[in-house]
Amino acid sequence: MSAVKFFVFVVAIRLCVLEGIAAAQDLAPERLSLDEARMRAVAASHRLAEARARAAAAEEAVAVRAAAERPLVAALGTYTRTNHVTEFIVPSPTGGAPRVLYPDVPDKYTTRLDLQWPIYSGGRTDALERAARAEASAASADVAAAQGDLRLEVTRAFWALVTARATFGVLEQSLTRTDAHVRDVRERFQTGLVPPNEIASAEAQHARQRMLLVEAQNQRDIASAELARLLGLDLLQPIEPVETLEAPPLTAAPLATLLTEARTMRQERRSLEQRIQAADFQRAAAAAGSRPTVAVTGGFDYARPNLRIFPIAERWDDSWDAAIAVRWPLWDGDRARTEAAQAGRLVEAARQRLAEFDSVLALEVQQRLLELASGRAAITAADEAVRAASEARRVVNERYRAGVATQTEVLDADVALLQAELDRTRTFAGVRLAEARLDRALGR
Repeated sequence: MSAVKFFVFVVAIRLCVLEGIAAAQDLAPERLSLDEARMRAVAASHRLAEARARAAAAEEAVAVRAAAERPLVAALGTYTRTNHVTEFIVPSPTGGAPRVLYPDVPDKYTTRLDLQWPIYSGGRTDALERAARAEASAASADVAAAQGDLRLEVTRAFWALVTARATFGVLEQSLTRTDAHVRDVRERFQTGLVPPNEIASAEAQHARQRMLLVEAQNQRDIASAELARLLGLDLLQPIEPVETLEAPPLTAAPLATLLTEARTMRQERRSLEQRIQAADFQRAAAAAGSRPTVAVTGGFDYARPNLRIFPIAERWDDSWDAAIAVRWPLWDGDRARTEAAQAGRLVEAARQRLAEFDSVLALEVQQRLLELASGRAAITAADEAVRAASEARRVVNERYRAGVATQTEVLDADVALLQAELDRTRTFAGVRLAEARLDRALGR
């Protein structure tokens, strides 16, 4: 019985796999350009959604700091039960009923409308609000930087898919040539022009071509699934890029101009600058801790009994108060100075980090320019290699048909042409990726 169940389970799994493959084959290919892929990735990215949520939280922190300067009004209410006390009674000077000055009231009810308004904080509140605004600007710059990283990741995945598809096409063409060559060798063998080992060599080359084609198909499917993940699509959704592998237009500019553009456009640098400002404002807020503060307080009380009314009576009475409170910390155990010194160290650390970013940025731009220049030079060499390999293969085929070239020479020419075409495909993809990396380095 267990063997039957296992057999049914295996059959069910196989049917599910076949249904999944059939469903994937039924999906229509999604035709996308690079710009469309970038826009869809920005809309579907969870990473960007997290960065936007953090930026929104930083904006709310600005509102929190700004609210600290506004008055605070609160409604208070208490009920207190105390023990019984001996009443304090004084006789009437006119011989009338004695007067109770302090009655026994165990149940006490108090209500108050309270006002607290800090009107001067020594600049601390204003500095904290400015620091929060700078941090919010830095968080917004982080969102833009994350979007730039995502665009580069999508570009890399997009061109990886284009490269995989182009590689698959090159191998298909090579397999077609190998098929024709195997048929030709078999015909020659039947007429007695070549020995049997020539057929074995041709078939071995054909088998290798099929193996490479299977690997290329696997790489194409993996690249498509990776791009589909970034776009928020089904991993089985086939994607058909509309872009082709070709050299991008040359946009030469001096290194100094590109560095100026990078320092202006890179959002990571803007984020560091804003965080330097935030740390500077934090230092100012810490230094303000040694200055006096002024606050307005007041309230309206309605209580039973109201202890501000004399003599105390078990009835509801109202009263009010208003005051100006000044607080000046004459000695705080050196807290304000040490907090300001700590914030100053953070400012210095942020400045050093910005200087390090500028030095790395200059190196990065230079590297990307060199990568792009070497890639363009490699394209010229790869084109020449393909032309030379094609011509060599044509000459070897003619000599083979004339009977003056060997099967080994034909196979070597086929392999050389295949390698040259694959190298050319990878070179074009490398140039496209180098261009995307340069754009990312420049903050475009």
